[in-house]
Amino acid sequence: MSGTSSPGPAPDTLELAALLCSRVCHDLISPVGAIVNGLEVLDDNPKPEDRDFALDLIRKSAKTASARLQFCRLAFGAAGSAGAQIDLGDAQTMARGHIEDGKITITWNLPRLLLPKNRVKLLLNMLIIAQQTIPRGGTLTIDPIGDGETMAFRVTSSGLNARVPQNIADLLSASSTATVDAHAVQPYYTRLLAQACGLNVTLAPDGEKVVVTAS
Repeated sequence: MSGTSSPGPAPDTLELAALLCSRVCHDLISPVGAIVNGLEVLDDNPKPEDRDFALDLIRKSAKTASARLQFCRLAFGAAGSAGAQIDLGDAQTMARGHIEDGKITITWNLPRLLLPKNRVKLLLNMLIIAQQTIPRGGTLTIDPIGDGETMAFRVTSSGLNARVPQNIADLLSASSTATVDAHAVQPYYTRLLAQACGLNVTLAPDGEKVVVTAS
């Protein structure tokens, strides 16, 4: 399904759901495949050192798969009924579990409070975008814009050779005419979330840093 593409810039509801499912499957293929590989090693009656390696691979991959599932459930899923609110503390836990991997660290400067679920989903999707601007690792710093239930966000990426992927910046624009396929659906979905919150989301350089802003 990863090759599924839209004939135009605005997929319908069913196609958007299919594209988001493709995105989630893409995120899970690697750790789930590693678990299968580890189990295959165990099936071959391995030497003790190979057995230890396989168990370690299974353990780490299972933790990665679980963290990605929990994050995707919050970032892309229904996350409760219409009008539900989500604890920013829970969002922080999910974000750290999914993104902090030894290369990237998160500095979380948001207060702990309940926010409408679409705002929290928007924040998590902004983090996915910011993560892609520092392929060699670095720090993501999340700051609030405003306060209370109308709080918006700024995510600043800092790292070696931080860059703005132009295709992502274009997809965040309401005037974008780019085709939305499984590779482009996440920034497109981020734009939809921002619009649902009455916000605009932008991606732009700031000196040697890159900033994702919803305001």
